[in-house]
Amino acid sequence: MTDVVLVGCYTAEMGGKGAGLATFRRDSAGALTWESTLALRSPSWLVKHPVLPVLYTTNEHDDGAVSSVSLVDGEPSVLDEEVPSGGAHPCHLAVTPDGRFLLCANYTGGSLAVFGLSAEGRITGRTDLVQHSGTGPNEARQESAHVHMAVPNADGSVVSAVDLGTDEIRSYSLSADGKLSPLAVSALPPGSGPRQLVRFPGTDLAYVACELSSELLTVRETAPGAFEVVAATPATHAPFEGENIVAHLELHGSGAYLSNRGADVVTAFAGSPLTATADQPSGRHPRHFAIAEGTCYVAAQSDDAITAFPLDRLGEAEVVKYPTGSPSFVLPLDL
Repeated sequence: MTDVVLVGCYTAEMGGKGAGLATFRRDSAGALTWESTLALRSPSWLVKHPVLPVLYTTNEHDDGAVSSVSLVDGEPSVLDEEVPSGGAHPCHLAVTPDGRFLLCANYTGGSLAVFGLSAEGRITGRTDLVQHSGTGPNEARQESAHVHMAVPNADGSVVSAVDLGTDEIRSYSLSADGKLSPLAVSALPPGSGPRQLVRFPGTDLAYVACELSSELLTVRETAPGAFEVVAATPATHAPFEGENIVAHLELHGSGAYLSNRGADVVTAFAGSPLTATADQPSGRHPRHFAIAEGTCYVAAQSDDAITAFPLDRLGEAEVVKYPTGSPSFVLPLDL
């Protein structure tokens, strides 16, 4: 059973109320109890090493950095603190399947960084940094490149960078020494503001969460790292007027779930292509969420709380809140 939930947050330098990386214990009924907090600056995105008890965090602030954290004995402790990420406001991390490289998307910096990892999971240094350029039609949000996510393929040989600022997915070949080489550029609908890309395992399909157009795109990978749009659907089940600000996408079972920070809901999707089936209220500004044993845990940033609800009653479930300052990321783990 999942026995801990780690929570990243925004701290004071980003206008947040959090204190760092919080550890909550999870009981057999899915309830959370705060246990401890490790002081880190704005650990807004978390990712665990594929096999080692090591966690990586962004330090999302003006200078931009990444840190590594030991999870030995279930007690988080800092290993490598604030290694410069190469750009401002890093917002996403991924580890290649072989555990050799850490990928970092620098949002405001508009760049993609690669870091080498040792056999023990320590950050050994940056091996490459590629800078994006360009704009989009939304002058307020697309004034420059904004790399929002870095996605390795199943064997780690291709890395796809989702750029909200230029409405593109830029893919690169990743060499054995951690160098990136341009592979493909896929244009998405102007003004869509792509935020996240998630491949559907075992198929050539993937899904793109579009923050600015409030849509979920179905795309097909026509060649390694090259994508074409095959369908688009609204990001919520009930029509929503105003700025919705799509956030996080998770595939689960045969469907998907998407958080919406304008409508303040997590929306369920099913079918092929995916279409919305239900909206679940989830607290104010639901940023990231994760599903563990039938319960959805949501980082409701503006409520200063993790919210939780059962998936089997989506759309009408009662929401439970667990206070924590400015949460941005939820990671259930077995430790």
